[in-house]
Amino acid sequence: MKIWENYQLDHINRLEPRAHFLTFPTKEKAALNENKYTHAFKNLNGIWKFLLLDAPEYSPSNFYAPDFNTEEMFDIKVPGNWQVQGYGKMHYSDLWYNFPINPPYVPTENPTGIYKRQFTVDESFKDKKVILRFCGVDSAFHVWVNGQEVGYSKGARNEAEFDITDLVQEDAANDLTVRVYQWSDGTYLEDQDMWWLSGIFRDVELLGVPYAGINDFTVVADLDDEYKNGLLDLSFKLREPKGKYVKVELTDPSGEQVVSQDVANGQNSLHLEIPDVARWTAETPKLYQLLISVYEAEKLIEVIPQKVGFRNIRLAGEVFLVNGVAIKLKGVNRHDYNPRNGRVVSKAEIEKDIILMKQFNINAVRTSHYPASYYLYDLCDEYGMYVIDETDLECHGFELTGKYDWISNDPEWETAYVSRMIRMIERDKNHPSILFWSLGNESAFGCNFVKMTEIAKEMDASRLVHYEGDFEVEAADVYSTMYTWLEHPTKKPLMETVIAESKKPHILCEYGHAMGNGPGNLKEYQDLFYAHDKLQGGFIWEWFDHGIESYTEEGEKYYRYGGDFGDDPSNKDFCIDGLLMPDRTPSPSLYEYKKVIEPILTTAIDLHKGEIKLLSRYDFQNLQIFDLYYSIVEDETIIEDGTLPLPSIPARESAKLKLPCHLDFAPKPGASYFLNLSYQLRNTTSCAPKGYELASANYELPLNTAGIKVDPRGKLQVKESETNVTILGSNFSVTFDTVRGTLKQLIRDGQTIIERGPKFTMWRAPISNDMEIIDEMKKEHFLHLEHEIVNSFEWKDRDQSVQIVVKTINSTTNSAWHYKCTYTYTICGSGDILFNLEGSPSGKIDTAPNMLPRLGVSMHVNKDLDQVKYLGRGPRENYADSKEAGYLGVYSSTVENMFTNYVVPQANGNRMDTRWAAFTDDRGQGLFASTTGSFNFSTSYYEECDLDAAKHTCDLTERAYVVVNIDYKQNALGSYSCGQWQLEKYRTTFEEFKLSFRLSAFNMKEANAISLSHEKIELPH
Repeated sequence: MKIWENYQLDHINRLEPRAHFLTFPTKEKAALNENKYTHAFKNLNGIWKFLLLDAPEYSPSNFYAPDFNTEEMFDIKVPGNWQVQGYGKMHYSDLWYNFPINPPYVPTENPTGIYKRQFTVDESFKDKKVILRFCGVDSAFHVWVNGQEVGYSKGARNEAEFDITDLVQEDAANDLTVRVYQWSDGTYLEDQDMWWLSGIFRDVELLGVPYAGINDFTVVADLDDEYKNGLLDLSFKLREPKGKYVKVELTDPSGEQVVSQDVANGQNSLHLEIPDVARWTAETPKLYQLLISVYEAEKLIEVIPQKVGFRNIRLAGEVFLVNGVAIKLKGVNRHDYNPRNGRVVSKAEIEKDIILMKQFNINAVRTSHYPASYYLYDLCDEYGMYVIDETDLECHGFELTGKYDWISNDPEWETAYVSRMIRMIERDKNHPSILFWSLGNESAFGCNFVKMTEIAKEMDASRLVHYEGDFEVEAADVYSTMYTWLEHPTKKPLMETVIAESKKPHILCEYGHAMGNGPGNLKEYQDLFYAHDKLQGGFIWEWFDHGIESYTEEGEKYYRYGGDFGDDPSNKDFCIDGLLMPDRTPSPSLYEYKKVIEPILTTAIDLHKGEIKLLSRYDFQNLQIFDLYYSIVEDETIIEDGTLPLPSIPARESAKLKLPCHLDFAPKPGASYFLNLSYQLRNTTSCAPKGYELASANYELPLNTAGIKVDPRGKLQVKESETNVTILGSNFSVTFDTVRGTLKQLIRDGQTIIERGPKFTMWRAPISNDMEIIDEMKKEHFLHLEHEIVNSFEWKDRDQSVQIVVKTINSTTNSAWHYKCTYTYTICGSGDILFNLEGSPSGKIDTAPNMLPRLGVSMHVNKDLDQVKYLGRGPRENYADSKEAGYLGVYSSTVENMFTNYVVPQANGNRMDTRWAAFTDDRGQGLFASTTGSFNFSTSYYEECDLDAAKHTCDLTERAYVVVNIDYKQNALGSYSCGQWQLEKYRTTFEEFKLSFRLSAFNMKEANAISLSHEKIELPH
């Protein structure tokens, strides 16, 4: 059997797994806690020599020898994945193995990378044990030093250490050779939803540690039953215990020493009770500094620093508790990922991730689906983030074989499963941020998971066990599900069953598939979490789009995804599913999530009196950390504002508040008034500056502001030709095509404003969350192939206005269902156009689709009119099931900035509850659209068909006009790419509708958009 197919061989000569820690010669250097100041350290990252072979058997003779000629080898960066550096094939899949399923066997053509480099060691390594550490190698590898085989390891996202003390030469160059196998028996356990990327992708380090030092230690920092006193259990393993003693010192978060104690000779553990400890939570990440010093007689051998957080995790009936509280997890699933470097991520990148998560109210991370880079856990401890630490284990491809538990329920594979669990726990055990050990992901269930749970409980009784695949909750401590539906047309939704029947705490380890424009329904899920103690939150899938940074021949940046590299089979753009775009730009959905999980719920009691109620959504933190900034806005002008400190409001409690503002003023006719509340940090924190907003609220003030009546009369002329009708006013003209029934052109002061008037449409470019219904929309109902048949075109001259009525039939290719539509245009002498469109479902109604993308109209506007101002929800796009972060107000933007540039082009940019929108050029000439109710609107330089046809952003070419969409209704987003489809209440259906609005060409020299919005047009009777 080939060694890389021997599933019962876990390693050769790999050291026993242990905690990841640093050891220092003095306390002063330990305080700096950097690799540079340890006893001896050498980073082996950098440029290595590299050779990629089709199979291990093609390895050159004696390739591991120090004198092997490397001139024919290439340069490669370590850490790095060889595919993103131009070697081998890029391949993305969510599900499939890229070879026949016949465990433990892998393809004969097994891409193999040979890495070589030389290193030297300085005097700091003298008289030290020398350890070679690999932090991550995909998938399995052999190591040689100076021509001697050191060992073999697998388990791609786990650390592997080797003792090379006897092989290292102190006064000469040392040769290091690593042979990495893309496929191994371990690959059957590494079928995660991500790019298949190979090589040495995490740090390679050389450690020099004292022979007489600590090899490993375990810290358990718990709380007593009253959650008041700390219970510190410390155990350690000395390499040479004889004649050594250990001193333990503990300093509290304020810097005061609370423990200084020697461990008696011969003992390897210590138990202490510390009164009145500061407790660690994600909201209050209080950390103590532990120093473990090893002495021989009076000689200091080493000092090990370790941050310690006191917290208690336990099950209590149907909930799990952290420090006695049934917390709510407001989480994300996170991969280690970089759009240029693949799975290579730096500490700085991870720190940016954590800080950004905190700024967006996220309090939990699931390390999907493997242990993350070790940096992550230190940062989660420091900044405050709950962690589900997940074993590097997924066997998803077996699901399609009809025997999903093929190896999960095979005792012969027990070692392979259990080893991965043990290695994760040993590395990460000393981090207070970790609440759960997760057994893996999407690998069915069986005896090997039962054994993993047993081992986890034996190793660490202070934490809980998670595994979503344990559907009957036989081994796991929590009932975990993913993409669990809120409503279903034919069966009882699982969420209802969970609430009614589950006797264990529940979390959604994945939900809200953040693919492209979406997800929707986040508020509905969060409301359920808050309503039921046993529903303890969930984790959005996922944090980051996995696009590959690429450039066109012209140098334009774009991002490729699955299938763009000839990879087959591929799940295509299913990897573009994050709250962050590949360039780290937060998507609109991240702002929606921030709002839905914000720490303060504001309820208006009496806005006339400025009375509000605040409910803390924190589990531990007092709301005293916030100042409340309030403002009263008249249209777009702040007319009053102020700041007041929030009083003491403990976690999960509420209080009433009276704002010191004046609401007894006389409102301006036609104006809109808003009360905006912003909860801002009173002081700078480690994650955000003073004044940073973490919660907010927005209310329209109930003031009677009837508009200014405007008489739209004026003299009009009508000119007819064979196919056109033109209405002429004093400074404008409106032309209609009598054949197509469309408004053909609106000219004001000689400048074309509208290049094509409102045309009914039911179509929007599919969004990523439509992926499961695109075939139904396009191939069954042909919704993208619209037809408008004009039945009649009539006009009549009324008193100083002209009315045009167009009756049409609107449907799609091969459809027996249709809309009967009536367009009515009233062209006023003032130049205002009053537009009304009414549609009635007709034809064979029972054959119509049960959901339509939109009901609205589309117009073409002069491209110079690129400045946008509107009163509606903003500032970012919003939809029926994703509008919590969209606040009513007046916003200014541009056509370009109204467009959300998703990696995969799709419908975007909608603004709900819009009352008016204005488009102007740099000279103030423009178009104003308003309604007495509200409409949805969006604008861009692209037609829906452009967005539909483009695979990447670089495929888009701007039109010679601005597209303006005004909708009666636009369909919701849902999460149906993976999860709940559009909820019934948010759907756009085949229904009667009426869409009315005013169109006015205007010049800002005469009146601006705000003034126009105050007008109330009254037509003469």
